[in-house]
This record gives sequence, C-alpha cells and structure tokens, in this order.
Amino acid sequence: MRGFDERQKAFEAEFKREQELAFRTTARRNRIFGLWAAQQLGLPDGDAAEGYARTVVIADFAAPGDDDVIDKVRTDFADGGVAVSEAELRAALARAAMEARKQLAQS
Repeated sequence: MRGFDERQKAFEAEFKREQELAFRTTARRNRIFGLWAAQQLGLPDGDAAEGYARTVVIADFAAPGDDDVIDKVRTDFADGGVAVSEAELRAALARAAMEARKQLAQS
C-alpha cells in the first residue's frame, strides 16, 4: 500500500503544480492583454497602463472563461471610441497567451 500512497501523493502534487501554472499563465496573459488594450486606449506607459492591466486581471474573476475579460475590454474600447471587433480582441488575447507561456517558460 505504501507504493500506492506515494503514487497518489505524486499525482496530487503534479495536479497542484499544473493548476498553479495554469493560474499564473492566465494572470500573466490577462496582464499582457491589458497592457495591449491600454496602449490601444492611448493610456501612457507606466502607472496608468499598469493600473488598467490590473483591472483586466481582476475582471477575469467575474466568471469562468474568457468572456468576462473580452467584455471588459470591449466595453472600455466602446467608451473610448476604439473600434475593434471581437475577433480582433480574441486574436490579441491569444497572442497574449502565447507570450505569457513563453515568459513563464523562460523564468
């Protein structure tokens, strides 16, 4: 039984590690996406852009999936007069996801 218990603990540890990595990747993706959106909105680099990126990261906690992040940025773009389609937003989110994975792989 000891071998089974050790295997179970190893699987649990691996699952935990994968979940933490997925969370970190999503948070980093949302930050990168938020920085891109801040640039599109004409926010200056620095504190304003970082602050906006934080609001995008926080928006992801509203509901499961990516729709809450897309909706937040789409609404902000509409309020700011930035014309971007949902397809373009999803493409930018996908690019941010690739960049986030690359950055986390390097760290």
